[in-house]
Amino acid sequence: MASILALTKSQPVRSLAPGERLIEEGAAGGDLYVLQAGRLIVSRDGIDIATIIDPGALVGEMGVLLATDHSATVRADVQSEVRVIDNAIAFLERTPLVALHVATIACERLDRTSALLVEMRKEAGVRPEELGFIGRLFAAISEPSKRSGPVTTHE
Repeated sequence: MASILALTKSQPVRSLAPGERLIEEGAAGGDLYVLQAGRLIVSRDGIDIATIIDPGALVGEMGVLLATDHSATVRADVQSEVRVIDNAIAFLERTPLVALHVATIACERLDRTSALLVEMRKEAGVRPEELGFIGRLFAAISEPSKRSGPVTTHE
C-alpha cells in the first residue's frame, strides 16, 4: 500500500508553532491531519496521553469516522507541519486507498489495545468482572458497536 504521505501530497500544509493547538477537545471535527514533520502532543481531560512523532501519522480520524466532537486536544510540541484534509469524509469517499489506510490504522490501534488488556488480565489472574476499571474497559472494546445499520455518508 502506498504511504499516506504519498497519497496526500496534494493536500495543503499547515505550520504549527510550539504550543499551538491543532485540535481542541470537545470541538466539532470533520478534518483529518497527517503529520509531515515535527512532534505533536495528545491530551485528554488535561492529561498528556501520547506523543506523535512519525511522519504520516494520522490525527483527527476518530472524530471524522465517528462523526463526533474531538475526544482529545492535539498541540504542537515543537515547530510542526501537518497536511490538512478538510471535509475528510468526502475525501475518503473519493480516495479509497486513503480510506483503507485510515481503517487499517484504526484496526491496528484497537488490536494493540486489546492485546494490552489481555496481557493485563493474564497478569492479574482474575476474571474481567473482578478487575474493576480494567474489566469494564475490556468489556467496552469487546461489545458490538451501538451504531448499527448500513454505512452512510456523514451529513
